Amino acid sequence: MALTMKDVDRFEASRARLEAIAYRLLGSASEAEDAVQETFLRWQAADVDRIEVPEAWLTKALTNLCLNQLTSARARRETYVGQWLPEPLLAGDPMLGPADTAEQRESVSYAVLTLLERLSAKERAVYVLREAFDYPHREIAEILDLTEAASQQIFHRAKKHVAEGRVAGGRGADGTGRTEIDEAAARRIVDEFLAAATSGRTEPLVRLLTQDAVAIGDGGGKVPARAKAFEGAVAVAKFMRGLFKPSKAKQAHVGGSPEVYATTANGGPALVAVVDGRVVGVMCLEITAEGIAAFRNQVNPDKLERATERWAATDHGEPLLLAF
Repeated sequence: MALTMKDVDRFEASRARLEAIAYRLLGSASEAEDAVQETFLRWQAADVDRIEVPEAWLTKALTNLCLNQLTSARARRETYVGQWLPEPLLAGDPMLGPADTAEQRESVSYAVLTLLERLSAKERAVYVLREAFDYPHREIAEILDLTEAASQQIFHRAKKHVAEGRVAGGRGADGTGRTEIDEAAARRIVDEFLAAATSGRTEPLVRLLTQDAVAIGDGGGKVPARAKAFEGAVAVAKFMRGLFKPSKAKQAHVGGSPEVYATTANGGPALVAVVDGRVVGVMCLEITAEGIAAFRNQVNPDKLERATERWAATDHGEPLLLAF
């Protein structure tokens, strides 16, 4: 049965929300788009006149597709070359979804998206639907074919796992891991970091970092990135000092000398490296009251295509420096 324009419009009215849910569930913008497109195909094949609540039907179809995708993604990531990090989304990307509350902003932060990889598929789904989209447990239970009590238990377990991950990494002794820092303060910290990283000295960098700071890179086997994270302020500072040191070898890997800009990605401060309009790296900084706690650097070109599209469509001002 062919869809009417009204039926198509009903789906399109939900597309942005569906993409935002899928991105949080999968950690990949491209996979999220694929899941939403598959949801549309299922909507197209359904007897939509019999669907009383389209939003609920679409959310259930999408979520179950994502759960299946997560199972196969876990298997693929076991053979992934090096560290796996989510695909970053630059400021203003509609796939970031709602950001009205601290919980919503936290749920799409790069740090939490990385931690969500530790959850089971069902824990991740309950956490995302409840924490980021404020679905009542009654509706989550219907979407995932659970009892309401089971949904509540899974949510508390998932939230506990995320909190434990933040505390284990030194991010927030209250278990929330939330550090609300305004844009001006974040930009100041980024400026201080860049000045220290390009000074050629380790000590100024160490002073900006927490003692247990980490630096993680995802090259996907396509761009050089260390398979193991750098841990501790001194080790991270030495790595950052070397990273921002000019090198013809590094220029060769990315196709030129990058321009570095300060921006936000997944709601937090970030540095974007650009060569001839192409984003070649997004470094997300995790900032706490004690200093910079983590650098998560995405350089896998497969995970930077959307960032490049977004970059081309926005005004980003002048670069802070020419790197490498």
